[in-house]
Amino acid sequence: MPTLFDSIRLGDISAANRIVMAPLTRNRAAPGQIPTALMATYYGQRAGAGLIVSEATQISATGQGYLDTPGIHTPEQVAGWRRICDAVHDKGGKIVLQLWHVGRISHVSLQPGGVSPVSSTARRANAKTFTAKGFEEVSTPRALELDELPGIIEAYAHAARNAQTAGFDGVEVHSANGYLLEQFLRDSVNDRNDAYGGSKENRVRLAVEVVTAVAAQIGAGRTGLRISPVTPANDAQQDSDAQGLFNHFIERLAPLKLAFIHVIEGATGGARDVAAFDYEALRTRFKQGNPGGAWIVNNGYTRAMALEAVADGRADMVAFGKSFICNPDLVERLRRNAPLNAPNPATFYGGGAVGYTDYPTLEAAGVTVSQ
Repeated sequence: MPTLFDSIRLGDISAANRIVMAPLTRNRAAPGQIPTALMATYYGQRAGAGLIVSEATQISATGQGYLDTPGIHTPEQVAGWRRICDAVHDKGGKIVLQLWHVGRISHVSLQPGGVSPVSSTARRANAKTFTAKGFEEVSTPRALELDELPGIIEAYAHAARNAQTAGFDGVEVHSANGYLLEQFLRDSVNDRNDAYGGSKENRVRLAVEVVTAVAAQIGAGRTGLRISPVTPANDAQQDSDAQGLFNHFIERLAPLKLAFIHVIEGATGGARDVAAFDYEALRTRFKQGNPGGAWIVNNGYTRAMALEAVADGRADMVAFGKSFICNPDLVERLRRNAPLNAPNPATFYGGGAVGYTDYPTLEAAGVTVSQ
């Protein structure tokens, strides 16, 4: 049986081990949402991961929902990401870009011209976002018109092309955590009565069309998707039939032969048992239609849990989030069962090198661990 430290091929991407660095918003982009040299240092330090999934990155100016998050829709942003990809590749790592549109989880101060955010609905989320004034309630959105949806799809495709130009090994379409695509998926949010609302078939339509368009641009073997079937993040209340919805969604996606599906089990960054859900049913459906695709699991995995999940075949790869923030050499620490640094939540969002690139490796800390 494979182990957590064995190499793996996910679609057209080869990874040296089965440990994934999860996407982690850190709010350290420069004005213009441009990735910086400090960000290149940060990602380069963590290139030991089998696969890095970048922090969520807006596909367009209207896709932004938080202050100082990076974009991938201008030449300057692409150039900034090129430095990051080079830093990771120079150390033998692999990195994919997470493509993000926040939908209604935004504020007018972050939108071009101060316009309303867009969503599947005109109902405001009971959520906050980070602006120049600190944490503020999100703004009331407007519902996207039918004739606007092709432009949304093209923005994802264009962002994927830009990611390829920047040197990324692939992309992950963000369809989780209550952001735009999940605002269309869940009937707790989507109150449309057109071809993108109502039935499960209609509510998965936009996400399937986005993933299909992205795969057409850069190849399905370099395209992945992140889902969070039951998370309550960003006021995404439970769908009336979450199991049926996501079973259908995965059945629609499997024939595309994507590189991977990345699933958040339970509440994002919280309880794994927030709602009953059969994740194995999703994995089985994905693998039946796409045996070459990788199933990546995420949320609160310990070393022991990760080792077991891969050994049992319940996962091909395991993603770690906060552990990667404070342990740039997390793979080596897990391999050697070494102690982990503790994170400092006060430096998670915004700021400079402190709490970002200054966490010590085992070697720097002079820690010796028998293997």
